Amino acid sequence: MRLRRVVPDLNLKIDDDDFTLFGLPRRYALDPAELDAHWRALQAQVHPDRHASGGVAAQRVAMQWAVRVNEAYRRLKDPLRRGAYLCELGGASIDAHSNTAMPAALLHQHMLWREALEDARGVAEVEQLDELVARHQCEQLGRLAELIDRDADLPAAAAQVRALMFLARLRDDIHHRLEALDA
Repeated sequence: MRLRRVVPDLNLKIDDDDFTLFGLPRRYALDPAELDAHWRALQAQVHPDRHASGGVAAQRVAMQWAVRVNEAYRRLKDPLRRGAYLCELGGASIDAHSNTAMPAALLHQHMLWREALEDARGVAEVEQLDELVARHQCEQLGRLAELIDRDADLPAAAAQVRALMFLARLRDDIHHRLEALDA
């Protein structure tokens, strides 16, 4: 069913990528306020209540679009997911499940941080580790931005995304440990 036939005032295309859907340039660096403004405008356009007079079919299509807009927003808002998405759009597959290769230095550092997490005895030690890993993660996200926007090196960016996924899991484990210590 064509969207414009059911909801004539919506001018969206199902095959648009997230950046096109939001009217944003396809790049890693995004202005969060601009992204939020585009999301609010799109949500106002596709909200099912706005299409109540169009009947059940129009509301169902509007709901599908609302879900699509929210998914795209979450993907673009998250720096790691946005980087992975840009790599995939550019033909550089992340292959996170089958390709877990990491540079030896990063793997070694990751193992040291894991050991430090296991050895940490109190909240202060775990928080200190979290700050250290968070700073590294921030630096690596900056490097991802350079690889995508400046260098247009999507294969290297895909490897960077995989490394950042390891860091994200480590930070999740650190936060779980903090929750356990606080309990």
